[in-house]
Amino acid sequence: MTSFLFMKNVKNTDSKSEFATLMKDEGYKIPQVGDTVIGKILSASKAEVRLDIGGVMTGIVRGRELYFEASEYSKLKPGAEIEATVIDTENEFGELELSFRHAGQEKTWQALVEAYEKKQPITVKISAANRGGLLVTHAQVAAFLPVSQLSPENYPRVAGGDKTKILEKLKSLVGQETEVKIITLDKKEEKLVVSEKDAWQEKQKDVISKYKVGDTIEGHIIAVTGFGVFVSFGGNLEGLVHISELAWQRIEDPSELYKVGDEIKAQIIAIEGAKIFLSAKKLMADPWEGVEKKYAVGQTVKGSILKVNAFGLFVELDADIHGLAHVSQLGLVSGQKIEEAFKPGDNLDFEIISLDADGHRLGLAVPGKAKDRKGKKEKPAAKSDDKKAAKKKKSEAVEEADEESENDDSAEAEENTKE
Repeated sequence: MTSFLFMKNVKNTDSKSEFATLMKDEGYKIPQVGDTVIGKILSASKAEVRLDIGGVMTGIVRGRELYFEASEYSKLKPGAEIEATVIDTENEFGELELSFRHAGQEKTWQALVEAYEKKQPITVKISAANRGGLLVTHAQVAAFLPVSQLSPENYPRVAGGDKTKILEKLKSLVGQETEVKIITLDKKEEKLVVSEKDAWQEKQKDVISKYKVGDTIEGHIIAVTGFGVFVSFGGNLEGLVHISELAWQRIEDPSELYKVGDEIKAQIIAIEGAKIFLSAKKLMADPWEGVEKKYAVGQTVKGSILKVNAFGLFVELDADIHGLAHVSQLGLVSGQKIEEAFKPGDNLDFEIISLDADGHRLGLAVPGKAKDRKGKKEKPAAKSDDKKAAKKKKSEAVEEADEESENDDSAEAEENTKE
Protein backbone atom coordinates (compact mmCIF):
# COMPACT_ATOMS: atom_id res chain seq x y z
CA MET A 1 0.00 0.00 0.00
CA THR A 2 1.37 3.42 -0.96
CA SER A 3 1.01 6.64 1.06
CA PHE A 4 0.89 10.04 -0.64
CA LEU A 5 1.60 13.50 0.77
CA PHE A 6 1.41 16.37 -1.75
CA MET A 7 3.26 19.50 -0.68
CA LYS A 8 3.29 21.71 -3.80
CA ASN A 9 0.42 23.62 -5.38
CA VAL A 10 -0.33 23.05 -9.03
CA LYS A 11 -2.46 25.38 -11.22
CA ASN A 12 -5.97 24.21 -12.05
CA THR A 13 -6.61 22.84 -15.53
CA ASP A 14 -9.78 21.86 -17.32
CA SER A 15 -8.19 18.89 -18.95
CA LYS A 16 -7.76 15.72 -17.00
CA SER A 17 -4.98 14.61 -19.36
CA GLU A 18 -3.21 17.95 -19.03
CA PHE A 19 -3.53 17.66 -15.25
CA ALA A 20 -2.06 14.17 -15.31
CA THR A 21 0.81 15.36 -17.52
CA LEU A 22 1.45 18.28 -15.22
CA MET A 23 1.45 15.98 -12.19
CA LYS A 24 3.96 13.73 -13.92
CA ASP A 25 6.19 16.66 -14.83
CA GLU A 26 6.11 17.83 -11.23
CA GLY A 27 7.16 14.34 -10.08
CA TYR A 28 3.87 13.29 -8.49
CA LYS A 29 2.10 9.98 -8.84
CA ILE A 30 -1.68 10.09 -9.15
CA PRO A 31 -3.32 8.07 -6.31
CA GLN A 32 -5.02 4.85 -7.33
CA VAL A 33 -7.87 2.90 -5.77
CA GLY A 34 -6.63 1.21 -2.59
CA ASP A 35 -3.84 3.73 -1.93
CA THR A 36 -3.64 5.62 1.36
CA VAL A 37 -3.33 9.41 1.18
CA ILE A 38 -2.68 11.99 3.87
CA GLY A 39 -4.90 15.07 3.72
CA LYS A 40 -5.68 18.21 5.68
CA ILE A 41 -9.28 18.61 6.82
CA LEU A 42 -11.09 21.48 5.11
CA SER A 43 -14.48 20.88 6.68
CA ALA A 44 -16.10 18.19 8.79
CA SER A 45 -19.71 17.28 9.58
CA LYS A 46 -21.67 14.15 10.40
CA ALA A 47 -22.55 13.84 6.72
CA GLU A 48 -19.14 14.35 5.08
CA VAL A 49 -15.52 15.35 5.55
CA ARG A 50 -13.56 17.23 2.84
CA LEU A 51 -9.79 16.92 2.62
CA ASP A 52 -7.12 18.98 0.87
CA ILE A 53 -4.54 16.60 -0.56
CA GLY A 54 -1.39 18.70 -0.52
CA GLY A 55 -3.02 21.65 -2.26
CA VAL A 56 -3.23 19.57 -5.43
CA MET A 57 -6.43 17.60 -5.10
CA THR A 58 -9.61 17.56 -3.05
CA GLY A 59 -11.08 14.42 -1.55
CA ILE A 60 -14.36 13.69 0.17
CA VAL A 61 -15.35 11.11 2.77
CA ARG A 62 -19.08 10.51 3.17
CA GLY A 63 -21.77 8.06 4.19
CA ARG A 64 -20.70 4.72 5.60
CA GLU A 65 -17.08 5.49 4.78
CA LEU A 66 -16.83 8.01 7.64
CA TYR A 67 -16.05 5.27 10.18
CA PHE A 68 -16.72 7.51 13.17
CA GLU A 69 -16.59 4.70 15.73
CA ALA A 70 -12.78 4.70 15.92
CA SER A 71 -11.57 7.34 18.36
CA GLU A 72 -9.20 8.83 15.78
CA TYR A 73 -12.15 9.78 13.57
CA SER A 74 -14.67 10.75 16.23
CA LYS A 75 -13.66 14.43 16.66
CA LEU A 76 -12.32 15.82 13.41
CA LYS A 77 -11.34 19.48 13.23
CA PRO A 78 -10.37 21.66 10.21
CA GLY A 79 -6.63 21.90 9.77
CA ALA A 80 -5.86 18.46 11.22
CA GLU A 81 -4.08 15.90 9.05
CA ILE A 82 -5.48 12.42 8.70
CA GLU A 83 -5.14 9.30 6.56
CA ALA A 84 -7.82 8.05 4.17
CA THR A 85 -8.07 5.29 1.58
CA VAL A 86 -8.90 5.99 -2.09
CA ILE A 87 -12.01 4.13 -3.21
CA ASP A 88 -12.60 6.10 -6.46
CA THR A 89 -10.13 8.31 -8.32
CA GLU A 90 -12.87 10.66 -9.55
CA ASN A 91 -16.46 11.08 -8.36
CA GLU A 92 -19.25 13.14 -9.89
CA PHE A 93 -17.55 16.33 -8.72
CA GLY A 94 -14.13 15.40 -10.05
CA GLU A 95 -12.83 14.76 -6.54
CA LEU A 96 -11.14 11.77 -4.95
CA GLU A 97 -13.67 9.55 -3.21
CA LEU A 98 -12.09 8.56 0.08
CA SER A 99 -12.80 6.26 3.01
CA PHE A 100 -11.92 6.45 6.67
CA ARG A 101 -13.51 3.04 7.14
CA HIS A 102 -10.93 1.22 5.04
CA ALA A 103 -8.01 3.13 6.52
CA GLY A 104 -9.41 2.66 10.01
CA GLN A 105 -9.96 -1.06 9.54
CA GLU A 106 -6.40 -1.49 8.32
CA LYS A 107 -5.09 0.30 11.41
CA THR A 108 -7.40 -1.73 13.64
CA TRP A 109 -6.24 -5.03 12.15
CA GLN A 110 -2.63 -4.00 12.63
CA ALA A 111 -3.38 -3.25 16.28
CA LEU A 112 -5.25 -6.56 16.63
CA VAL A 113 -2.33 -8.55 15.19
CA GLU A 114 -0.01 -6.83 17.66
CA ALA A 115 -2.36 -7.58 20.58
CA TYR A 116 -2.63 -11.21 19.47
CA GLU A 117 1.12 -11.68 19.17
CA LYS A 118 1.80 -10.00 22.52
CA LYS A 119 -1.20 -11.71 24.19
CA GLN A 120 -2.55 -8.34 25.27
CA PRO A 121 -6.24 -7.81 26.18
CA ILE A 122 -8.55 -5.64 24.07
CA THR A 123 -11.94 -4.11 24.79
CA VAL A 124 -14.97 -5.19 22.75
CA LYS A 125 -18.61 -4.18 22.69
CA ILE A 126 -21.30 -6.88 22.68
CA SER A 127 -23.60 -6.30 19.71
CA ALA A 128 -25.71 -9.46 19.48
CA ALA A 129 -26.22 -12.96 20.92
CA ASN A 130 -27.04 -16.41 19.58
CA ARG A 131 -27.04 -19.90 21.07
CA GLY A 132 -23.33 -20.32 20.31
CA GLY A 133 -22.17 -17.15 22.01
CA LEU A 134 -21.85 -13.41 21.54
CA LEU A 135 -21.13 -11.27 18.49
CA VAL A 136 -18.80 -8.45 19.48
CA THR A 137 -16.98 -5.58 17.79
CA HIS A 138 -13.68 -3.80 18.28
CA ALA A 139 -13.55 -0.49 16.37
CA GLN A 140 -16.12 -1.92 13.90
CA VAL A 141 -14.15 -5.13 13.34
CA ALA A 142 -16.48 -8.02 14.10
CA ALA A 143 -15.44 -10.89 16.36
CA PHE A 144 -17.04 -13.92 18.01
CA LEU A 145 -17.03 -14.76 21.72
CA PRO A 146 -18.11 -18.42 22.23
CA VAL A 147 -20.17 -19.37 25.27
CA SER A 148 -17.32 -21.60 26.43
CA GLN A 149 -15.01 -18.57 26.53
CA LEU A 150 -17.17 -16.39 28.78
CA SER A 151 -15.90 -15.44 32.23
CA PRO A 152 -17.48 -17.15 35.25
CA GLU A 153 -19.44 -13.96 35.94
CA ASN A 154 -21.17 -14.04 32.54
CA TYR A 155 -21.30 -17.79 31.91
CA PRO A 156 -24.99 -18.77 31.56
CA ARG A 157 -25.35 -21.64 34.02
CA VAL A 158 -29.01 -22.54 33.76
CA ALA A 159 -30.60 -25.43 35.63
CA GLY A 160 -31.44 -28.22 33.20
CA GLY A 161 -29.55 -26.50 30.38
CA ASP A 162 -32.68 -24.76 29.08
CA LYS A 163 -31.50 -23.27 25.75
CA THR A 164 -34.16 -20.57 25.76
CA LYS A 165 -33.10 -19.33 29.20
CA ILE A 166 -29.43 -19.52 28.20
CA LEU A 167 -30.14 -17.34 25.17
CA GLU A 168 -32.08 -14.88 27.32
CA LYS A 169 -29.11 -14.51 29.65
CA LEU A 170 -26.75 -14.01 26.72
CA LYS A 171 -29.03 -11.35 25.23
CA SER A 172 -29.00 -9.49 28.54
CA LEU A 173 -25.30 -8.79 27.93
CA VAL A 174 -25.87 -6.95 24.63
CA GLY A 175 -24.66 -3.37 24.75
CA GLN A 176 -22.04 -4.00 27.43
CA GLU A 177 -18.29 -3.67 26.98
CA THR A 178 -15.88 -6.32 28.21
CA GLU A 179 -12.18 -7.14 28.13
CA VAL A 180 -11.06 -10.15 26.09
CA LYS A 181 -8.00 -11.84 24.66
CA ILE A 182 -7.69 -12.94 21.03
CA ILE A 183 -7.46 -16.73 20.63
CA THR A 184 -7.90 -17.00 16.84
CA LEU A 185 -6.97 -14.40 14.23
CA ASP A 186 -7.15 -14.73 10.44
CA LYS A 187 -6.90 -11.31 8.76
CA LYS A 188 -7.29 -12.73 5.27
CA GLU A 189 -10.59 -14.40 6.18
CA GLU A 190 -11.48 -11.54 8.57
CA LYS A 191 -12.09 -14.10 11.31
CA LEU A 192 -11.55 -13.13 14.91
CA VAL A 193 -12.36 -15.29 17.95
CA VAL A 194 -11.91 -13.89 21.43
CA SER A 195 -11.98 -15.17 25.01
CA GLU A 196 -13.33 -13.27 27.99
CA LYS A 197 -12.29 -16.18 30.21
CA ASP A 198 -8.59 -15.84 29.28
CA ALA A 199 -8.60 -12.12 30.10
CA TRP A 200 -10.40 -12.84 33.38
CA GLN A 201 -7.92 -15.57 34.32
CA GLU A 202 -5.01 -13.21 33.74
CA LYS A 203 -6.52 -10.73 36.19
CA GLN A 204 -7.11 -13.45 38.80
CA LYS A 205 -3.53 -14.79 38.92
CA ASP A 206 -2.46 -12.59 41.81
CA VAL A 207 -5.64 -13.32 43.76
CA ILE A 208 -5.46 -17.08 43.21
CA SER A 209 -1.80 -17.13 44.30
CA LYS A 210 -2.99 -16.21 47.80
CA TYR A 211 -4.71 -19.60 48.13
CA LYS A 212 -3.28 -23.11 48.38
CA VAL A 213 -4.59 -26.66 48.52
CA GLY A 214 -5.95 -27.39 51.99
CA ASP A 215 -7.25 -23.87 52.63
CA THR A 216 -10.83 -23.51 53.84
CA ILE A 217 -13.01 -20.97 52.06
CA GLU A 218 -16.45 -19.53 52.73
CA GLY A 219 -18.67 -18.46 49.87
CA HIS A 220 -22.11 -18.63 48.36
CA ILE A 221 -23.50 -20.90 45.66
CA ILE A 222 -23.97 -19.18 42.29
CA ALA A 223 -25.05 -22.20 40.24
CA VAL A 224 -26.35 -25.74 40.80
CA THR A 225 -25.77 -28.30 38.06
CA GLY A 226 -26.22 -32.04 37.68
CA PHE A 227 -22.52 -32.62 38.36
CA GLY A 228 -22.01 -30.25 41.30
CA VAL A 229 -22.26 -26.68 42.53
CA PHE A 230 -20.26 -23.56 41.70
CA VAL A 231 -19.18 -21.37 44.59
CA SER A 232 -18.19 -17.70 44.53
CA PHE A 233 -15.65 -16.65 47.15
CA GLY A 234 -12.73 -14.32 47.80
CA GLY A 235 -14.24 -11.40 45.96
CA ASN A 236 -14.39 -12.61 42.37
CA LEU A 237 -13.08 -16.18 42.46
CA GLU A 238 -15.09 -19.27 41.63
CA GLY A 239 -14.69 -22.93 42.51
CA LEU A 240 -16.46 -26.19 41.72
CA VAL A 241 -17.66 -28.67 44.33
CA HIS A 242 -18.12 -31.85 42.32
CA ILE A 243 -21.14 -33.99 43.20
CA SER A 244 -18.77 -36.61 44.66
CA GLU A 245 -17.37 -33.97 47.06
CA LEU A 246 -20.69 -32.63 48.35
CA ALA A 247 -21.23 -35.31 51.00
CA TRP A 248 -19.87 -38.67 52.10
CA GLN A 249 -22.98 -40.51 51.02
CA ARG A 250 -24.07 -40.91 47.41
CA ILE A 251 -25.88 -37.84 46.01
CA GLU A 252 -28.21 -38.23 43.04
CA ASP A 253 -29.17 -34.59 42.57
CA PRO A 254 -27.22 -31.64 44.06
CA SER A 255 -30.39 -29.52 43.99
CA GLU A 256 -31.77 -31.75 46.76
CA LEU A 257 -29.10 -30.36 49.10
CA TYR A 258 -28.32 -26.87 47.83
CA LYS A 259 -29.87 -23.92 46.02
CA VAL A 260 -28.44 -20.74 44.53
CA GLY A 261 -27.61 -18.23 47.25
CA ASP A 262 -26.84 -20.80 49.97
CA GLU A 263 -23.75 -20.12 52.09
CA ILE A 264 -21.20 -22.92 52.06
CA LYS A 265 -17.81 -23.80 53.55
CA ALA A 266 -15.41 -25.95 51.55
CA GLN A 267 -11.78 -27.00 51.36
CA ILE A 268 -9.59 -26.38 48.32
CA ILE A 269 -8.49 -29.78 46.99
CA ALA A 270 -6.91 -28.72 43.67
CA ILE A 271 -5.85 -25.59 41.80
CA GLU A 272 -5.23 -25.95 38.07
CA GLY A 273 -4.48 -22.59 36.52
CA ALA A 274 -7.56 -20.49 37.20
CA LYS A 275 -9.67 -23.58 37.96
CA ILE A 276 -10.29 -24.22 41.64
CA PHE A 277 -11.76 -27.50 42.88
CA LEU A 278 -13.43 -27.67 46.27
CA SER A 279 -14.73 -30.27 48.69
CA ALA A 280 -17.52 -29.76 51.20
CA LYS A 281 -17.31 -33.26 52.65
CA LYS A 282 -13.68 -32.76 53.72
CA LEU A 283 -14.98 -30.44 56.42
CA MET A 284 -17.56 -32.98 57.60
CA ALA A 285 -16.98 -35.88 59.98
CA ASP A 286 -16.27 -39.05 58.02
CA PRO A 287 -19.11 -41.46 58.88
CA TRP A 288 -16.97 -44.37 57.71
CA GLU A 289 -14.56 -43.92 60.61
CA GLY A 290 -15.32 -46.72 63.06
CA VAL A 291 -17.87 -48.27 60.67
CA GLU A 292 -16.54 -51.72 61.67
CA LYS A 293 -18.22 -51.20 65.04
CA LYS A 294 -21.61 -51.05 63.32
CA TYR A 295 -21.24 -53.45 60.42
CA ALA A 296 -19.22 -56.61 59.71
CA VAL A 297 -18.71 -59.02 56.84
CA GLY A 298 -21.27 -61.85 57.08
CA GLN A 299 -23.82 -59.70 58.89
CA THR A 300 -27.40 -59.58 57.58
CA VAL A 301 -28.83 -56.06 57.55
CA LYS A 302 -31.95 -54.22 56.44
CA GLY A 303 -31.44 -51.92 53.47
CA SER A 304 -33.54 -49.57 51.37
CA ILE A 305 -32.92 -49.58 47.62
CA LEU A 306 -32.03 -46.06 46.43
CA LYS A 307 -31.39 -46.76 42.78
CA VAL A 308 -31.58 -49.68 40.35
CA ASN A 309 -28.89 -49.82 37.64
CA ALA A 310 -28.02 -52.42 35.05
CA PHE A 311 -24.93 -53.34 37.10
CA GLY A 312 -26.63 -53.53 40.49
CA LEU A 313 -28.41 -51.83 43.37
CA PHE A 314 -27.44 -48.81 45.45
CA VAL A 315 -28.65 -49.53 48.95
CA GLU A 316 -28.97 -47.28 52.00
CA LEU A 317 -28.15 -49.01 55.29
CA ASP A 318 -28.49 -45.79 57.29
CA ALA A 319 -28.38 -42.05 56.63
CA ASP A 320 -24.59 -42.08 56.13
CA ILE A 321 -23.62 -45.56 54.95
CA HIS A 322 -24.59 -46.77 51.50
CA GLY A 323 -23.57 -50.01 49.82
CA LEU A 324 -23.61 -51.66 46.42
CA ALA A 325 -25.21 -55.00 45.63
CA HIS A 326 -23.69 -56.10 42.32
CA VAL A 327 -26.04 -57.74 39.83
CA SER A 328 -24.08 -60.97 40.20
CA GLN A 329 -25.00 -61.05 43.92
CA LEU A 330 -28.75 -60.80 43.49
CA GLY A 331 -29.64 -64.40 42.60
CA LEU A 332 -31.33 -63.45 39.31
CA VAL A 333 -32.30 -66.37 37.11
CA SER A 334 -31.32 -66.53 33.44
CA GLY A 335 -33.22 -63.94 31.41
CA GLN A 336 -34.56 -62.13 34.46
CA LYS A 337 -34.15 -58.35 34.35
CA ILE A 338 -32.92 -56.55 37.43
CA GLU A 339 -35.59 -53.83 37.19
CA GLU A 340 -38.28 -56.51 37.19
CA ALA A 341 -37.06 -58.01 40.47
CA PHE A 342 -36.16 -54.84 42.37
CA LYS A 343 -37.64 -51.36 42.71
CA PRO A 344 -36.36 -48.14 44.35
CA GLY A 345 -37.82 -47.87 47.84
CA ASP A 346 -37.92 -51.64 48.45
CA ASN A 347 -36.77 -52.56 51.98
CA LEU A 348 -35.00 -55.93 51.92
CA ASP A 349 -32.51 -58.04 53.81
CA PHE A 350 -28.92 -57.99 52.50
CA GLU A 351 -25.76 -59.79 53.53
CA ILE A 352 -22.56 -57.75 53.88
CA ILE A 353 -19.92 -59.51 51.77
CA SER A 354 -17.15 -56.88 51.80
CA LEU A 355 -16.25 -53.83 53.86
CA ASP A 356 -13.49 -51.33 53.14
CA ALA A 357 -13.71 -48.35 55.51
CA ASP A 358 -10.71 -46.52 54.00
CA GLY A 359 -12.15 -46.81 50.51
CA HIS A 360 -15.72 -46.08 51.67
CA ARG A 361 -16.97 -49.22 50.01
CA LEU A 362 -19.43 -51.83 51.25
CA GLY A 363 -20.50 -54.81 49.17
CA LEU A 364 -23.89 -56.49 49.59
CA ALA A 365 -25.65 -59.60 48.36
CA VAL A 366 -29.06 -61.18 48.63
CA PRO A 367 -28.69 -63.60 51.58
CA GLY A 368 -27.45 -66.98 50.40
CA LYS A 369 -26.45 -65.66 46.94
CA ALA A 370 -23.00 -64.25 47.79
CA LYS A 371 -20.48 -64.97 45.03
CA ASP A 372 -18.30 -63.05 42.60
CA ARG A 373 -18.46 -63.47 38.84
CA LYS A 374 -16.17 -66.50 39.03
CA GLY A 375 -18.04 -68.05 41.93
CA LYS A 376 -15.41 -67.04 44.52
CA LYS A 377 -16.00 -65.13 47.72
CA GLU A 378 -16.02 -61.37 47.36
CA LYS A 379 -12.80 -59.66 48.50
CA PRO A 380 -12.33 -56.06 49.68
CA ALA A 381 -11.06 -53.76 46.96
CA ALA A 382 -7.30 -53.23 46.87
CA LYS A 383 -6.12 -49.80 47.93
CA SER A 384 -4.49 -49.26 44.56
CA ASP A 385 -7.94 -49.63 43.02
CA ASP A 386 -9.25 -46.92 45.33
CA LYS A 387 -6.47 -44.57 44.21
CA LYS A 388 -7.34 -45.24 40.59
CA ALA A 389 -11.00 -44.58 41.35
CA ALA A 390 -10.15 -41.30 43.09
CA LYS A 391 -7.99 -40.24 40.14
CA LYS A 392 -10.79 -41.12 37.73
CA LYS A 393 -13.29 -39.17 39.85
CA LYS A 394 -11.10 -36.05 39.74
CA SER A 395 -10.68 -36.43 35.98
CA GLU A 396 -14.45 -36.65 35.59
CA ALA A 397 -14.89 -33.48 37.63
CA VAL A 398 -12.51 -31.58 35.36
CA GLU A 399 -14.25 -32.89 32.24
CA GLU A 400 -17.71 -32.01 33.50
CA ALA A 401 -16.66 -28.51 34.58
CA ASP A 402 -15.25 -27.94 31.09
CA GLU A 403 -18.08 -29.57 29.15
CA GLU A 404 -18.94 -26.34 27.31
CA SER A 405 -15.32 -26.00 26.10
CA GLU A 406 -15.24 -29.24 24.15
CA ASN A 407 -16.40 -27.66 20.87
CA ASP A 408 -13.89 -26.21 18.44
CA ASP A 409 -14.16 -22.46 19.03
CA SER A 410 -12.84 -21.57 15.59
CA ALA A 411 -15.43 -23.68 13.79
CA GLU A 412 -18.13 -22.35 16.10
CA ALA A 413 -17.07 -18.80 15.35
CA GLU A 414 -17.31 -19.30 11.62
CA GLU A 415 -20.83 -20.71 11.92
CA ASN A 416 -22.22 -18.24 14.45
CA THR A 417 -20.77 -15.05 12.95
CA LYS A 418 -22.95 -15.69 9.91
CA GLU A 419 -26.15 -15.62 11.97
